[in-house]
Amino acid sequence: MSEVLRRNQHMQGFVVRGWHRPLLAGAMGVLMLASGSVRAAGASAAAPSDAASEPVLTAKAWLMRSQAAASTRNYQGTLVFTGGGAVSSSRVAHYCEGSQQYERVEALDGESRSMWRHNDLVQTVWPRVHMAVIEQRDPRAMFPALLSGSGGKRVLEWYELRSLGHDRVAGYDADVVLLKAKDNIRFSQRLWAERQTGLLLRSEMLGLNGQPLESAAFSELSIGVKPQPEAVVAAMRKLDGYRVLRPTVQAATLEGEGWSMSSLPPGFREVHCAKRSLDPMDTPGAPTVLQAIYSDGLTHVSLFIEPYQPARHQGEVSVTIGATHTLMGRRDDYWVTIMGDVPPETLRRFAAALEHKR
Repeated sequence: MSEVLRRNQHMQGFVVRGWHRPLLAGAMGVLMLASGSVRAAGASAAAPSDAASEPVLTAKAWLMRSQAAASTRNYQGTLVFTGGGAVSSSRVAHYCEGSQQYERVEALDGESRSMWRHNDLVQTVWPRVHMAVIEQRDPRAMFPALLSGSGGKRVLEWYELRSLGHDRVAGYDADVVLLKAKDNIRFSQRLWAERQTGLLLRSEMLGLNGQPLESAAFSELSIGVKPQPEAVVAAMRKLDGYRVLRPTVQAATLEGEGWSMSSLPPGFREVHCAKRSLDPMDTPGAPTVLQAIYSDGLTHVSLFIEPYQPARHQGEVSVTIGATHTLMGRRDDYWVTIMGDVPPETLRRFAAALEHKR
């Protein structure tokens, strides 16, 4: 169960891989980046009169516009995730009324499950086993959101925004850009944003060789739908007959738990650290796992530290699924798992920097 918990904890902020997250596209048009500005221009050369009428956004403004659209627009549609040789889809709805946000995500493949969110309260339901998990929202971004909190202000220190022209996604005209990583310790991303609102329609993570590793895209979408917050709230109240779990999460620090990071890979900062029980029933006295999350404002790396158990923890393990790399191994009397949408070398840097105070 700890492997399941680790996976869920890492993916919760993306609303589970296969539900939300950063398909097929060639680079379109000429890369255009002048004086730190991105022109929303087509792949083919436009007439001077057309070019003069098109908006020019700074790279920062483009990112902020896209981020705002994810939280302030009302939309619903079908999201398709492709990665690691698998394809899955989900129905997604997002409603905003004033400062209140509501969200529904329903898996269309595999085991039936739904996620409901009201502001920072997240409820995940598995009907087959009549179980519901209620917890606070993870600090990481969820597609179609792009940036993570205040860390998004630093994204352009580590990525360069380049325009790739125009395309169409789910029936909407889209501006296509490339967030090009400036080094080899993070992946680049290709993004499609709806021209009128800036809402992300498609996201594609690229390997160091430029080849697609995984993607998320709306196959059909309606923007500007009438908000239905009561539908989300009502569903969150229908828990009769369900076993409801409310995992206990305690704020923590690496140093307070006897660990430290001697140096982080450039651009990454700790954004969250907490302890939670390894027992899904949250039984008092059960072993706990320490989780720390690091971000460069765009991508994330999760670190998990739990007691070493010979029956479950064998030799060092390295796993790759789509863009997600995972490194697991023993450290003294503990089992350490490091995972994230970054190259394997980045995880090895995190592992090398982690120190246990004996």
